[in-house]
This record gives sequence, C-alpha cells and structure tokens, in this order.
Amino acid sequence: MSNELNNNPHRRYNILTGEWILVSPHRTKRPWQGKTEKHNSEKGPDYDPSCYLCPGNTRTSGETNPEYIEPFAFTNDFSALLPDTPQKELNNGLLKAEAEQGICKVVCFSPDHSLTLPLMETGDIKKVVKMWKKEYAELGAKENINYVQIFENKGAVMGCSNPHPHGQIWSQSSIPTEIQKKSKHFKEYWQENKQSLLADYLKQELELDERILVKNEHFVALIPYWAVWPYEAMIIPKKHHQHIGQLNEEEEQSFAEIIKKLTIMYDNLFETSFPYSSGIHQIPTDGKEYPEWHFHMSFYPPLLRSATVKKFMVGYEMFAGPQRDITAEMAANTLKQLPEKHYTKEV
Repeated sequence: MSNELNNNPHRRYNILTGEWILVSPHRTKRPWQGKTEKHNSEKGPDYDPSCYLCPGNTRTSGETNPEYIEPFAFTNDFSALLPDTPQKELNNGLLKAEAEQGICKVVCFSPDHSLTLPLMETGDIKKVVKMWKKEYAELGAKENINYVQIFENKGAVMGCSNPHPHGQIWSQSSIPTEIQKKSKHFKEYWQENKQSLLADYLKQELELDERILVKNEHFVALIPYWAVWPYEAMIIPKKHHQHIGQLNEEEEQSFAEIIKKLTIMYDNLFETSFPYSSGIHQIPTDGKEYPEWHFHMSFYPPLLRSATVKKFMVGYEMFAGPQRDITAEMAANTLKQLPEKHYTKEV
C-alpha cells in the first residue's frame, strides 16, 4: 500500500457492509501517559460449585446440568427471544414494531471451568465446531427460524457474566441487519463477477501478505483491511462454503487449529486472557438459495495498549463513524511477531 496514504489520515472501505472507516495512523506518535501494565491472572479452579455452567450443578431455572464431558448445549434460562411470542404488529404513523420469535441456546465448550479456547486441545475445539454445526442445522430446520447467529463473548469487559468457557446461539424469525447488509454486497459482486466476494478478497490478501496472521490448508486468519477494532481479525475458509455445515472432518480440524492459533496470539499480546466478541456469519436458514455467500468468523477485541487499556467507541465514532489509529498492517505485524506457544506454557 502507498506509504503516503498509509502514513496519513485516510478512509478504508468495507466491501462486506458498504461502510467506511477513518484511519489516523499519525496519532500513534502522540505521547501516552496512561496505563501500560501487564495483568496476569492465576489459573482458576477446574470446577466451581457455584458456577451454573459446570457439570452436575443446578442452574437458576432449577434444571441440573448433566455430568457432561464434551460440549453441552441447552436452552438459555434467560432467553432474549422466545419461540411462542404472539404474532403482533404495530403500525401507528411513524411508530412501527413487530413481534419476534426465536430460540436462544448456551454452548458450554468444556466441562473444565478454568479453560478458554486458546488453552483447550485442538481436538476439543473441533468438538465445539461439531456442536456449532449440529445446532446450526437443527435450529435452522425449524419452520420459524430464518437465521442462526453463533457467537462468544469472552471476558467481563465484553459483558460475559460467567468465566466458564461457553458461547451462545441466538436463532430468530427475522434476518438481522448485519446479515442483510452483507447479503446485498455478496449478491452484487456475485452477479457482476460470478465469483465469491470473499474468495477474491482472500486471493488478493494472500498475494500481498501484509495482513495475514496464520494459515493452513483450509483456512486463513487475517486482519481485514477495513478493521475497526485495534486487533480485529477474520477467519475465512479457502473453499467457497456458504455455512459451517458444509465443512468435512478435515476442514473441521483445520478450523479448530486456526481458532486455537489466533486466540493464543491474542492472549500472548498482553499476556492476559484476551477479551473479545466473536461470531460466525453464514447464510440465512429461510430455505432460499444463497450461492454468493461465503461464511466467515470475526473477532472483535477491545484491548488497545495493555491488558486493561481498552478502545472505546466514543465521540466521533458514536456520532459520525468508526475510527482507528493503528493500521490493519501495524496490528498484523505486531501479532505475527508473537510466540506460537501460549504465554502460560512457557518454561
């Protein structure tokens, strides 16, 4: 990329949403007088008798978890969506609303309360991938479910109320706004080029090799050119898959491997259990064909300068649009230089 552009304020275009982000790389030269300390957390217990997600424990609903030894999913006791919501609408002048039906589930990644994805064995992460596939297929097959959102909030700063390794799946009758935006741009590119938008983008990124973090036979993890969060990353399958249900055994293994490697990078950056929100975007489950779609997994971590210094969306970003100081290339270079072994495993 042109140094003249890269070293000065500029805008970058998000090909998936059609939105722009302001990049201000010159601001990284300003003096920093805030916190820069490391934050080391001691390993927690393998089992917590007060944790409502640990095997054998009773949840607030009164339900008791089985003594599970592999990933375990259950309907959220405090679901944001309900399957039997009455079908009602409001159309009153400029006031409009409609009922939304859905099912929310919790997926416990491991029975071990002390683990996180980067600390899990690759084979165990593969079991999580299989659980995601199973839930996507089963929820998506229901008549009133037209989209299935798989995600994880890791860390208290991201609103996670329980440190037990887990994620969530929200499935609903409408198709969310972010998916609608991406569907529009996927379809437009497909109609014009008869190619997957992300496949062509990935080809260009691999040729440039400026933002690639890690790759294997089936997947690539990179900092997207239009990244908003300081160390935002995206995992893209090399093959043009519309959803995770299309992954074979070998691809499941590769997906698990790259999730582990990326999250180890994150933890090693500030030697802390790195918080983030991650999510998989894939085709709606409304029964329509989406040949243009290319599934991907995004990670949005808030940490900027240390284990406790966060990036907040404030001021200009709340009222105008997203902005970042470190470029995607700077973030990628920082992460690529980190050791491959988890910092807690160092001798």
